[in-house]
Amino acid sequence: MRRDHIQKKRTQLSSAITGDDAVKALISAEQQAFGAFSGTNTLSNNLMDRICSEGNIKQAMRTVRRNKGSPGIDGMTVDALADYWKEHGKDILHQLKNGKYVPQGIKGVQIPKPGGGERQLGIPTVVDRVIQQAILQILEPLIDPTFSESSYGFRPKRSAHQAIVAARTYVEEGRAWVVDIDLEKFFDRVNHDVLMSKLAKRVEDKTLLKLIRRFLKAGLMQDGLTEQRVSGTPQGSPLSPILSNIMLDELDKELEKRGHRFCRYADDCNIYVRSEAAAIRVMESIQRFIEHRLKLTVNRSKSAATIVSERKFLGYRLLTNGLLTVAPESLQRFKDKIRALTKRNRGRCFESIIKELAPLIRGWVNYFKMAAMKSIVQKLDAWIRRKLRCYRLKQRKRCWPIRNWLISLGVNEREALKLGISSKGWWRLSKTPAIHYGMNNEWFNKHQGLLSLEGIYNQLGKHLNETAVCDNARTVV
Repeated sequence: MRRDHIQKKRTQLSSAITGDDAVKALISAEQQAFGAFSGTNTLSNNLMDRICSEGNIKQAMRTVRRNKGSPGIDGMTVDALADYWKEHGKDILHQLKNGKYVPQGIKGVQIPKPGGGERQLGIPTVVDRVIQQAILQILEPLIDPTFSESSYGFRPKRSAHQAIVAARTYVEEGRAWVVDIDLEKFFDRVNHDVLMSKLAKRVEDKTLLKLIRRFLKAGLMQDGLTEQRVSGTPQGSPLSPILSNIMLDELDKELEKRGHRFCRYADDCNIYVRSEAAAIRVMESIQRFIEHRLKLTVNRSKSAATIVSERKFLGYRLLTNGLLTVAPESLQRFKDKIRALTKRNRGRCFESIIKELAPLIRGWVNYFKMAAMKSIVQKLDAWIRRKLRCYRLKQRKRCWPIRNWLISLGVNEREALKLGISSKGWWRLSKTPAIHYGMNNEWFNKHQGLLSLEGIYNQLGKHLNETAVCDNARTVV
């Protein structure tokens, strides 16, 4: 009866719509159909047909091209994808449906982590990224609604800001102690058997399960050597985020069952409690659960049960009264990026430096817009302007070019010559009155186009404080 009901829904929708709309509607119908039956929580066993449908594949190719990304081990770029798929697409889809498709190896790349050490990235080939994206487009709408409301990472219509707001709410309620769980190399140490057993409880399609396992076990090529993987889901593939959420969903459900207030963003999990004793007790019990049930390792040196103000969460720091500030580590990373862009031996023109700073400044303020940081952005603006004054001053190099340049900026001839013949270093000269007069704030903002952190922060603050007005009210069910 269940399968007949689902097939009837598909037939009705297929005759009415086509393309991408058909894919979305069929997903919706599948969810409604399965929701009507309480006998099983697994998804239907014909998912591969929907994954390989023309509309779904086209949507996946558009997404992969839009995301760009580096080539995999075969060297194929996203620009060459369309021509390759025209020639080999039918064979690839035939292999997928018959369960004979074998993914290519993954290109391994090591990138530095903000807190030290390196993070392992895995870059699949462009074709494999298309297939993984096609799988994600079908699985995500079906599986994501089953995840915890306290899970915010790598999920549609959810963000780090929502996690921060939830954390702030818990602290304002009096939960000023936090259990900060850090999973040691989580993406590198996910147990394949444990993950596949959790996925098999949700998905019936054996062909799809076999394909996902092959993606998990695809060899990792790095420094000319290929390593056979027995664990882990390297970051960089479209499927990695949803697989990590499936793996950690059991942790979320356990925390909910115990009545805890928590926020999880990928492998970053914070649990909020009311006392130090409760924090220590929860830390010990959750560590046992993670290591024994999920077969993952808790990094005890980076995990802690302490007052919230002593930890950071997603770059923010929460004070015991619920006030949000920028974590010192986040501020230091931002300044390091500014230093790299304004390094005086880069050999870039001044206008290029201003343009390179714009997206960094705008993105940083947008992310930390909820923090109380009025004085911080004011000091940062002044510091950035001084870095740029120093950069521009060194570009003039010698006495007469410096003198003539300052005169062109309105500095009197005597002060300009005095600065030009000075033996002080560039950084000290960048704070002299003559330089401040010539390269004043108006010169930076109006004539050079330098973005002001304080200006963006004030604009965002006004927007955040605006009162929402609704013309018509209705009951939401």
